[in-house]
Amino acid sequence: MTNVYWACAFVLACILFYRFALPALRRFNDANIRRIVQQEQDKTDPNAHVRHTLEMAEEQVEPVQEISAGGVPQYLFETEIFATRAEAEDRRAERVGALARRFYNELPAALSGRGARAPLSARERAARRWKRTIH
Repeated sequence: MTNVYWACAFVLACILFYRFALPALRRFNDANIRRIVQQEQDKTDPNAHVRHTLEMAEEQVEPVQEISAGGVPQYLFETEIFATRAEAEDRRAERVGALARRFYNELPAALSGRGARAPLSARERAARRWKRTIH
Protein backbone atom coordinates (compact mmCIF):
# COMPACT_ATOMS: atom_id res chain seq x y z
CA MET A 1 0.00 0.00 0.00
CA THR A 2 2.89 2.37 0.70
CA ASN A 3 4.11 1.95 -2.88
CA VAL A 4 0.74 3.21 -4.12
CA TYR A 5 1.05 6.29 -1.93
CA TRP A 6 4.57 6.95 -3.17
CA ALA A 7 3.43 6.54 -6.77
CA CYS A 8 0.53 8.95 -6.20
CA ALA A 9 2.86 11.46 -4.56
CA PHE A 10 5.26 11.18 -7.50
CA VAL A 11 2.48 11.69 -10.05
CA LEU A 12 1.16 14.66 -8.06
CA ALA A 13 4.66 16.16 -7.91
CA CYS A 14 5.03 15.73 -11.68
CA ILE A 15 1.66 17.38 -12.30
CA LEU A 16 2.59 20.32 -10.05
CA PHE A 17 5.98 20.63 -11.72
CA TYR A 18 4.33 20.63 -15.14
CA ARG A 19 1.73 23.18 -14.03
CA PHE A 20 3.91 25.67 -12.16
CA ALA A 21 7.60 25.14 -12.82
CA LEU A 22 7.61 24.67 -16.59
CA PRO A 23 5.94 28.03 -17.38
CA ALA A 24 8.42 29.77 -15.08
CA LEU A 25 11.33 27.98 -16.76
CA ARG A 26 9.90 28.86 -20.17
CA ARG A 27 9.68 32.56 -19.21
CA PHE A 28 13.25 32.43 -17.91
CA ASN A 29 14.44 30.84 -21.15
CA ASP A 30 12.57 33.41 -23.27
CA ALA A 31 14.14 36.25 -21.28
CA ASN A 32 17.60 34.74 -21.81
CA ILE A 33 16.99 34.39 -25.54
CA ARG A 34 15.87 38.03 -25.76
CA ARG A 35 18.97 39.11 -23.81
CA ILE A 36 21.32 37.15 -26.07
CA VAL A 37 19.70 38.53 -29.23
CA GLN A 38 19.94 42.07 -27.79
CA GLN A 39 23.63 41.58 -27.00
CA GLU A 40 24.30 40.45 -30.57
CA GLN A 41 22.47 43.48 -31.95
CA ASP A 42 24.38 45.77 -29.57
CA LYS A 43 27.68 44.70 -31.10
CA THR A 44 26.80 46.56 -34.31
CA ASP A 45 24.77 49.40 -32.78
CA PRO A 46 26.85 52.55 -32.16
CA ASN A 47 24.20 53.93 -29.76
CA ALA A 48 24.04 50.83 -27.58
CA HIS A 49 26.24 52.39 -24.90
CA VAL A 50 23.94 55.37 -24.54
CA ARG A 51 20.90 53.10 -24.34
CA HIS A 52 22.53 50.95 -21.65
CA THR A 53 23.51 54.05 -19.69
CA LEU A 54 19.94 55.34 -19.79
CA GLU A 55 18.63 51.92 -18.73
CA MET A 56 21.02 51.86 -15.76
CA ALA A 57 20.06 55.41 -14.78
CA GLU A 58 16.38 54.53 -15.09
CA GLU A 59 16.83 51.62 -12.69
CA GLN A 60 18.32 53.99 -10.12
CA VAL A 61 15.42 56.47 -10.20
CA GLU A 62 12.25 55.66 -8.31
CA PRO A 63 9.00 55.36 -10.28
CA VAL A 64 6.19 57.89 -10.17
CA GLN A 65 3.60 56.94 -7.57
CA GLU A 66 -0.08 57.73 -7.77
CA ILE A 67 -1.60 58.94 -4.53
CA SER A 68 -5.15 59.94 -3.72
CA ALA A 69 -5.69 63.13 -1.74
CA GLY A 70 -9.36 63.80 -1.05
CA GLY A 71 -10.47 61.57 -3.91
CA VAL A 72 -8.32 63.48 -6.41
CA PRO A 73 -5.43 61.56 -7.94
CA GLN A 74 -2.05 63.23 -7.56
CA TYR A 75 1.37 61.98 -8.53
CA LEU A 76 4.40 61.81 -6.27
CA PHE A 77 7.99 61.80 -7.44
CA GLU A 78 10.92 62.38 -5.07
CA THR A 79 8.78 64.08 -2.40
CA GLU A 80 7.27 66.46 -4.95
CA ILE A 81 3.56 66.28 -5.77
CA PHE A 82 2.33 66.86 -9.32
CA ALA A 83 -1.19 67.40 -10.61
CA THR A 84 -0.73 65.26 -13.73
CA ARG A 85 1.20 62.11 -14.48
CA ALA A 86 2.81 63.79 -17.51
CA GLU A 87 4.42 66.47 -15.31
CA ALA A 88 5.74 63.84 -12.90
CA GLU A 89 7.07 61.65 -15.73
CA ASP A 90 8.77 64.70 -17.29
CA ARG A 91 10.53 65.42 -13.98
CA ARG A 92 11.53 61.75 -13.72
CA ALA A 93 12.93 61.84 -17.27
CA GLU A 94 14.94 64.94 -16.35
CA ARG A 95 16.36 63.08 -13.34
CA VAL A 96 17.28 60.05 -15.47
CA GLY A 97 18.97 62.35 -18.00
CA ALA A 98 20.91 64.09 -15.23
CA LEU A 99 22.21 60.77 -13.91
CA ALA A 100 23.27 59.68 -17.40
CA ARG A 101 25.02 63.02 -18.04
CA ARG A 102 26.84 62.73 -14.71
CA PHE A 103 28.07 59.28 -15.74
CA TYR A 104 29.45 60.64 -19.02
CA ASN A 105 31.01 63.62 -17.24
CA GLU A 106 32.84 61.28 -14.85
CA LEU A 107 33.82 58.80 -17.56
CA PRO A 108 37.02 60.53 -18.79
CA ALA A 109 38.44 60.69 -15.26
CA ALA A 110 37.60 57.04 -14.69
CA LEU A 111 39.20 55.98 -17.97
CA SER A 112 42.33 58.07 -17.43
CA GLY A 113 43.01 56.35 -14.12
CA ARG A 114 42.37 52.93 -15.58
CA GLY A 115 46.04 51.97 -15.80
CA ALA A 116 46.87 53.08 -12.29
CA ARG A 117 46.30 50.56 -9.54
CA ALA A 118 44.00 51.54 -6.73
CA PRO A 119 45.43 51.34 -3.21
CA LEU A 120 45.49 47.83 -1.81
CA SER A 121 42.68 46.75 0.44
CA ALA A 122 43.34 45.44 3.92
CA ARG A 123 42.77 41.91 2.68
CA GLU A 124 45.31 42.31 -0.15
CA ARG A 125 47.91 43.80 2.22
CA ALA A 126 47.42 40.93 4.66
CA ALA A 127 47.74 38.39 1.84
CA ARG A 128 51.02 39.94 0.72
CA ARG A 129 52.40 39.92 4.28
CA TRP A 130 51.34 36.29 4.64
CA LYS A 131 53.11 35.30 1.43
CA ARG A 132 56.32 37.02 2.56
CA THR A 133 56.36 35.18 5.85
CA ILE A 134 55.76 31.76 4.34
CA HIS A 135 58.12 31.90 1.38
